[in-house]
Amino acid sequence: MAASVVVSTSLSLRRTALHHRPSLSSSFFISKTIQCFPPLTTSKPLLLHPRTFLVPTSIRDTDAQTQNDSNSLGEDSATFRLAEQKISSWIYFSAILGLVLYLLNILWIDNSTGFGKPFLDAVSSLSDSHEVVMMILILIFAGVHSGLASLRDSGEKLIGERAYRVLFAGVSLPLAVSTVVYFINHRYDGLQLWQLQNTPGLHQLMWLSNFISFFFLYPSTFNLLEVAAVDKPKLHLWETGIIRITRHPQMVGQVMWCLAHTVWIGNSVAVAASFGLIAHHLFGVWNGDRRLAIRYGKDFELVKSRTSVVPFAAIFDGRQKLPKDFYKEFIRVPYLAVTAVTLGAYFAHPLMQAASFNLHW
Repeated sequence: MAASVVVSTSLSLRRTALHHRPSLSSSFFISKTIQCFPPLTTSKPLLLHPRTFLVPTSIRDTDAQTQNDSNSLGEDSATFRLAEQKISSWIYFSAILGLVLYLLNILWIDNSTGFGKPFLDAVSSLSDSHEVVMMILILIFAGVHSGLASLRDSGEKLIGERAYRVLFAGVSLPLAVSTVVYFINHRYDGLQLWQLQNTPGLHQLMWLSNFISFFFLYPSTFNLLEVAAVDKPKLHLWETGIIRITRHPQMVGQVMWCLAHTVWIGNSVAVAASFGLIAHHLFGVWNGDRRLAIRYGKDFELVKSRTSVVPFAAIFDGRQKLPKDFYKEFIRVPYLAVTAVTLGAYFAHPLMQAASFNLHW
């Protein structure tokens, strides 16, 4: 893919040049359970940041500051404009969410009608070791989740973006619920390797780490209407907010969550769960970059060159220059929603534990 060479200090000339920029090529997908980056519907999309004015032929054509501000190829993440919201869309979202939870309960969670308990009983029969069963559950979820993600482009061509999103969520969500419930019910059944829960300040440190992890874990919930397929799912090449810190925030968030829970629980079941989850997300880093490179070509390579997998690495070595008002990229409705949900989940821990125990999974 050839890139346009645009050299001008005039805003009008920059905008004119953008209209002659070549289209991007091929298609790709990267995802994570309830938080996916779904693909664009067009085969050759032109994805530009609202503030984009010129596109350099290489990273050396402009300094890092210009690339990160004026020449962003990705989208501005976590934007939410109340004036653009439709009441009807959120009514549909609420109805779909209610229907999904109802069907999930009937078809999977309720022991009298659902398949969740038979599924877990079948997996548990493979080994008497809770660690082995935990790993098998994660392997099943990871295989199905990543497999459906890999087939996404082909699947969407056959049945459409919305239908494939429903299929993806309909298969992934029950498996995720089973894995989480099994972990909650058996988190203290393994071999105790260390006991640090009485260490002063450790609970506060682990709580803070877990709290921060959710800002990394759920960047794709920036548009809940796409998650529920109310809006047509799209593949977003984000380049602001949490993406400035790390190009793979879900992996970073999962590592933080796993380390916090493993240090606190300190047994073999927690270690097994963390090993499986981290391995799955590390695979996602490699596979995600590979697919993005196929989907976006040189545009992704430019974004990749000024971001990093390791948090803050691109910032420390000067490839990512933060704007003066960087903090404003986090003072947005989606991040505030993540804050509220995270706090709610923490205080709801006793309810979650009681509900999981009552399932007898």
